[in-house]
Amino acid sequence: MSSSFTHRAAGATRRTVTKSALLGAALLAGAGGVPARAAGALAVRLPAPTGPYPVGVTTLYLVDRSRPDPWEPGIPVREVMATVYYPARDVRGYPRAPQMTGGAAELFAEIAPATHPGLPGAGVDWAATLSHGHAGAPARPVRRPVLLYSPGGGDPRTLGTAVAEELAAHGHVVVTVDHLGDACAVAFPRAMTGREMVRPTVFRGDPRRDPAAFRTMVATRIADLRFVLDQVEALAGGENPDAAGRALPEHLGRALDPRRMGVYGHSAGGTAAAQALYEDRRLAAAVDLEGYLNHPPEVPGGDGELFPVARYGADRPLLLVDTDGFGARDEDMRRSWAAALGHPGAPVVRRRLGDAAHWVFTDYAALAPQLQSAGLMTAEARAALVGALPPARSVPAVRGLVRAFFARHLP
Repeated sequence: MSSSFTHRAAGATRRTVTKSALLGAALLAGAGGVPARAAGALAVRLPAPTGPYPVGVTTLYLVDRSRPDPWEPGIPVREVMATVYYPARDVRGYPRAPQMTGGAAELFAEIAPATHPGLPGAGVDWAATLSHGHAGAPARPVRRPVLLYSPGGGDPRTLGTAVAEELAAHGHVVVTVDHLGDACAVAFPRAMTGREMVRPTVFRGDPRRDPAAFRTMVATRIADLRFVLDQVEALAGGENPDAAGRALPEHLGRALDPRRMGVYGHSAGGTAAAQALYEDRRLAAAVDLEGYLNHPPEVPGGDGELFPVARYGADRPLLLVDTDGFGARDEDMRRSWAAALGHPGAPVVRRRLGDAAHWVFTDYAALAPQLQSAGLMTAEARAALVGALPPARSVPAVRGLVRAFFARHLP
């Protein structure tokens, strides 16, 4: 959430928003760079999962008809895109899925350098990165704990692929969630009046600097997560919740155990995960990866209102993980986390990663060092994004913290 996002002005058109995003990226990439999809562009790689199970993957297009879209008044329903990673029975003949679809990768390449100025504006083929999940592979028909993932403010769900695949390879089903209008680039399987086939973010600056936008963002994310929990229950009960009617992988519904569900998230997603735990009894445990537990102050220098999970305490396990490069230095985070940790008997614990920065909890932990090695990112920019901790240590550290916590509380 310490990125360069701001909520767009009311009444701005989508064409205006998209054009401004492209212009900002073009200015950053304009020093003679080649287009990201040009021949010879770098294809970055994701770390392989370490668990014993091969990973299957599929996407779900979900539509909540009880809510309008909070960011686009012309859209009368709330759309959610999700990716499901699961232990697969057999992956032979099922290709590895790309981390991002072509359309999402193209928009991501244009917007990401504007939101994270150290990222290269050109020279990377983001569409070429493969996940380790096999698209449509049949699931193992054994009930598994289900974990939801909410990404950071402005980030797409696809930047949480490495942790999600690790959890799936060790026996969990993971549902990563895109919060539409918030995430920077989300592709849809079908058209809808009022939006494009690939939807950009509505933010242009840090939501923490806009208290009203921050409240809308977190409330919407919590509602999205609770809606996805409903769809998990429907899927486990034999229904197909995909609003486009697309076929599901064989046995997917039989791989879900709706009696064992948890949630984790990064930054704004960590905020939403912790508060969703407080609000929804279906969630047995949660991990907050460097997300604030208070609202931004209404006046400069003031104290932001605590979320109820910090004010009253969690009664189910909650893990808070921060970095020495961001969370340890942020007074709002220190104060709100101290409140959550200060309730006697509350099952809340805290861990910290050293030599790390805010986006070490995402796929950037593995990708940024590759960009640096290729000469597409400076050491200073890489350190500001993920810290100096090498990926051989940072990736297992993040994966291990999340996996061990859920292995203990959702065995």
